[in-house]
Amino acid sequence: MQFGRLYIRYQSKLGFAERWAVVEISQTVRVLPDLEQARQQALYLIRSRQVEMEKRRRKRRGHGREFESLREYRAGDELRDICWTATARRHQLTTRIFEIERSQAVWIVLDAGRLSRAEIRQEHGDLRLAKLDYAVNAALSLAQVATQCGDRVGLLAYGRAVQHNVAAGRGPQHLRIIVDSLALVRGEASEADHSRAARVLLTAQNRRSLVVWITDFAETPTTPEVIEYALQMAKRHLVVFATVSQPDLAVVAETIPRNPEEIYRHAAALEIAHRRDLLLRELRQRGVFAFELVPGLLASSIVNQYLDIKERNLLNQGCVFSLHEWSSHGQAG
Repeated sequence: MQFGRLYIRYQSKLGFAERWAVVEISQTVRVLPDLEQARQQALYLIRSRQVEMEKRRRKRRGHGREFESLREYRAGDELRDICWTATARRHQLTTRIFEIERSQAVWIVLDAGRLSRAEIRQEHGDLRLAKLDYAVNAALSLAQVATQCGDRVGLLAYGRAVQHNVAAGRGPQHLRIIVDSLALVRGEASEADHSRAARVLLTAQNRRSLVVWITDFAETPTTPEVIEYALQMAKRHLVVFATVSQPDLAVVAETIPRNPEEIYRHAAALEIAHRRDLLLRELRQRGVFAFELVPGLLASSIVNQYLDIKERNLLNQGCVFSLHEWSSHGQAG
């Protein structure tokens, strides 16, 4: 954001005289994302860990594949975790215990194309923010929490061309680079080139990683391009496909029409909502974690989904879940 001249009007002590002055303050100011929200997400994570440790009074164990210790077999343990050599030595079933893996790659893919410029009025007040503003704040929250978890975080922001491509890394300095890059992400008037983004990411990240794609798709008679490339990405990576809903559209769909014009608007809104639901359902049925979120819940829902994937070790399992199972594990709408 650039500032030019500043015009000041001031009065004498008794208010009888008034004068104008001009101050040259030409400078460029960088507007950072919502750092406070990201800190709150990280604080929530830390507090949750503390509560869990106090509750169990032991180190939290997950379902990762990094070996931690051995213990006696218990009902419900997976057969694949039984250590047969230790079982033979101890003459009783012995299970391997694994801890949640760290240093995994998490890529945040940010769509800054035409659709991201759509403005949404906040629930309280008349302030309107673009979908891209919500997406940037969500990306920062996720980067903050993933860094706290010990994972490496990368960023790919794109429109017609790639705006920012930050290789996966960790540490405070790397997080600062991501913050600076997010501050420079700008919405573009043209359609985003999703194919270019997919090619860049597939080239940069060979090993399986978690890809959190914050985007949107237009209403077209054919399958939107971003849907096709998300499915292509899912062949190698675990993809979380997050779209930002349009509250104004939901209001029209839920309002009872009272005249012919409102009937047409109501029918169009229902058709759009139904088609979006079908497309997201197709993604989920083919192994993509796809959901549509209201703007205010975008950051918290994405962070919670990341923590759930981390806890259940879904990145290494490479499993494809049914729609019913996905719905039972935190789908947000």
